Amino acid sequence: MAYNVTFIPGDGTGPEIAEATRRVLEATGVKFNWDVQDAGIDVYEKEGNPLPDRVLDSLKKNKVGIKGPITTPVGTGFRSVNVALRKELDLYCCLRPCKSYKGVRSKYDNIDLVIVRENTEDLYAGIEYAKGSDGARKVIDAVKAASGHTIREDAGVSIKPISVFGTERIVRFAFDYARENGRKKVTAVHKANIMKHSDGLFLEVAREVATKYPDIEFEDRIVDNMCMQLVQKPELYDVIVLPNLYGDIVSDLAAGLIGGLGMAPGGNIGTHGACFEPTHGSAPKYKGLNKVNPMAMMLSGVMMLTYLGEKDAAHRLEKAIASVIEEGKDVTYDMKPTPTDPTAVGTSQVADAIINRMQR
Repeated sequence: MAYNVTFIPGDGTGPEIAEATRRVLEATGVKFNWDVQDAGIDVYEKEGNPLPDRVLDSLKKNKVGIKGPITTPVGTGFRSVNVALRKELDLYCCLRPCKSYKGVRSKYDNIDLVIVRENTEDLYAGIEYAKGSDGARKVIDAVKAASGHTIREDAGVSIKPISVFGTERIVRFAFDYARENGRKKVTAVHKANIMKHSDGLFLEVAREVATKYPDIEFEDRIVDNMCMQLVQKPELYDVIVLPNLYGDIVSDLAAGLIGGLGMAPGGNIGTHGACFEPTHGSAPKYKGLNKVNPMAMMLSGVMMLTYLGEKDAAHRLEKAIASVIEEGKDVTYDMKPTPTDPTAVGTSQVADAIINRMQR
């Protein structure tokens, strides 16, 4: 049996790490029919759309995809392809495991956290009005009429929706994941002490869902305290479920505990499909140099194999990746003792080493 998988190389360094990832996935022995679809800034320059309908159609058809990083220019009308994919396909869960691997330079070891981030609501819902726009003026007037609060006329406005529906399904995902993977505790993160009707609702629903899972410990933390706790005593935490913005911030914090975004895989999962990707950016200045670390995307491939039910292949690939990291010989410059270490290898050579480990 071969799996039909949408393969999005991305831009910048994306195609290089995507190709390395494709090679190690194929080396597991699992068969794939790759449906290659280009998206990102290069496609935007050619077609005027960074996310053509053909990409969405492919993902809807195949129901599983893996993608390289894609550039999102800051401060332009170019909408994040990652955000658009999640919204268009209702990939409501961003799953980001943060796990220590021996040999990675970090101030911490034995980290094993799972971040479960809601993907479709909160400030990332994209309901925004530019300063001085008709939409901003209408919102400002409506707020004043409804509450008496005055918002300055020169303000941009973003809306933060959090619903019972959206919260219930992401918290259920966190508890189901914990139960299926032998995890012991779920922590819900919020700012309910200040935002009582959005974050307060998130906490209320999370507490209600938790009563349906008596075998899993539940607790909650205010987001600023959660950040401090993760730095001071990360060993106390297991599965962490958060609204969108906090999930974005805390997942990067957790990645910092394990050596950085170069070791941070991710998956965007919905009811009817999933797309897996590294959490780092496209590093366009390194494009074509065969230099960047492909580990995050390869570990995203491990997640994809697990999602497809190929757990043995996932285990073998992760074991080979961990072995190469621990040996420290065939790794990129960022994983060497110093960035100028002359023994650093390139992206494709990392793939070669991992494939050799799996074939031993």
